[in-house]
Amino acid sequence: MSAAAPLRDPPPAWDLSDLYAGPDDPQIPADLKRALGLARAFAGRKGKVCGLDADGLAEAIADYEALGDLSGRIGSYAGLAFAAHASDPAIAKFYGDVQERLSEIGTETLFFELELAQIPDAELEAALAAHAGLARYRPWLETVRAFRPHQLAEDMERLLYEKDLTGSAAWGRLFEETVASLRYTVRGEALTGPQALNLLSSSDAALRRDAAAALSATFGDQARTFAFILNTLAKDKEIDDRWRAYPEATSFRHLMNQVEPEVVEALRRSVVAAFPQLSHRYYRLKARWLGLEKLNDWDRNAPLPRASDEAIGWSSAKDIVLGAYGGFAPRMAEIAGRFFEKNWIDAEPRPGKSGGAFSHGTVPSAHPYILMNYLGKSRDVMTLAHELGHGVHQTLAAKQGLLLASTPLTLAETASVFGEMLTFRALLAAAPTPRDRAILLASKVEDMLNTVVRQIAFYEFELRFHAKRRQGELTPEDIGAIWLAVQKESLGPAFDFSAGYANWWCYIPHFVRSPFYVYAYAFGDCLVNSLYALHEEAHPDFVAKYFAMLEAGGSKRHKALLAPFGLDASDPAFWSRGVAMISRFIDELERDAALLDGGG
Repeated sequence: MSAAAPLRDPPPAWDLSDLYAGPDDPQIPADLKRALGLARAFAGRKGKVCGLDADGLAEAIADYEALGDLSGRIGSYAGLAFAAHASDPAIAKFYGDVQERLSEIGTETLFFELELAQIPDAELEAALAAHAGLARYRPWLETVRAFRPHQLAEDMERLLYEKDLTGSAAWGRLFEETVASLRYTVRGEALTGPQALNLLSSSDAALRRDAAAALSATFGDQARTFAFILNTLAKDKEIDDRWRAYPEATSFRHLMNQVEPEVVEALRRSVVAAFPQLSHRYYRLKARWLGLEKLNDWDRNAPLPRASDEAIGWSSAKDIVLGAYGGFAPRMAEIAGRFFEKNWIDAEPRPGKSGGAFSHGTVPSAHPYILMNYLGKSRDVMTLAHELGHGVHQTLAAKQGLLLASTPLTLAETASVFGEMLTFRALLAAAPTPRDRAILLASKVEDMLNTVVRQIAFYEFELRFHAKRRQGELTPEDIGAIWLAVQKESLGPAFDFSAGYANWWCYIPHFVRSPFYVYAYAFGDCLVNSLYALHEEAHPDFVAKYFAMLEAGGSKRHKALLAPFGLDASDPAFWSRGVAMISRFIDELERDAALLDGGG
């Protein structure tokens, strides 16, 4: 089967030795011991935080940050090792053991943020005014204190923190290990999830159908297990939300993302209202190009007629992305190039490895690592561009230190999607014929629909699922009905959905690990559409402003970061502009639709 065949230019596995030499590295237990000692010493401040002067508060935050970097390095290594070998029992045990030790360390310092939140406003403001070193932590302190209305008593917070290992974290781990171990039998060959999903972009319609049938069969076999996991986690979240007095299931996520609920709702409404002009319209075109009355669910990612089905080697993918990055700014290509030079990327698809892709920033004293499953498709090149965008962002923001480097999810997707846009524009400019250009444009539209429409549909699914779960447990059939309803609304009448497609919610990790995360992708895509338009219009000092935004990390909020560009995400028109770019691309495809008809 061609899609499962190895690439002639194989992608790499990463080298984690900048963190630790291996799971049996004696430095790991030594660092765990040192971190526990530092945590217990730090706990001497318990009950005294509200009485600290500016110097004492600055010292405490510095110690807390240093401890976080040390324990974060250990946790990052264990998490990365587990992601690379999720079905390896020894690695799973190592990961679990490290999590337990880190939980013990975290328990010792849990009091600190709780007590920080209780410092009277006037006293904190006076301390910030008196100490410049302390003042730089204002954004982090504001985030910590934003959760003050939702804090519980310290003993309850401690209990919940310690029990997380046997609660939501355990269910998340079960999900990941189960998904990593699943195999999908396509024409007699047992494939991993990434391999089977990759077949859905094959030019062979019968192979796409068979792959979808295999995925549906396995998801159906596992649906009760995954439904129980999702039900349990949703109930766990509902209990937590109730005790913490969060008004909505989404409230915690919005607070973490430092974004107003009305901003997210404006985004959701803009995208949902645009479904007919975006996905519905595009997929009618795609059905025409494929010579079908209607698309089947397994046709969504089918290649366009005469689109190249030839695998893109790893070296070519590297050259494409770095060339696009360098065309924007040599500095960006230089930073991204380190990931290849120093083996910070694990792109090799293999059994037992986690599916999907991510860039993990680890800790400021180290550097990011990227995981993906590279199979040589054009979308894999875009995934590489996406994750490298994250990697560049994380590298630049590291100078802010542990507490201020991390960017809220709503802005974390900006650099990644911008990296995709740069790569797409470079490829579009080099297209040799109008037909090649149309194929590239259609491919980009599909990527944008997968980012904006599909992710908002995921968000809509979560909204409905969590609302329904509060009325009682849902069966796999109940969850499938919600899934299918949202898919039909978002993808439109150009599709026929198979019965097995009702269980395809099963493998989406965000629903399990990070509820309501998904809108951040659409946020980032629409934001980048507006940003890139400014770049094309030669906005003054755009490159310098862009790097300044990335270097700021989490030290500024979205309003402050976007202000130099004259953009405001709280304005509903902002989202309409982002959606309009996708619509204009589809307009162009409609005008040139004949270029892609029937492959001729």
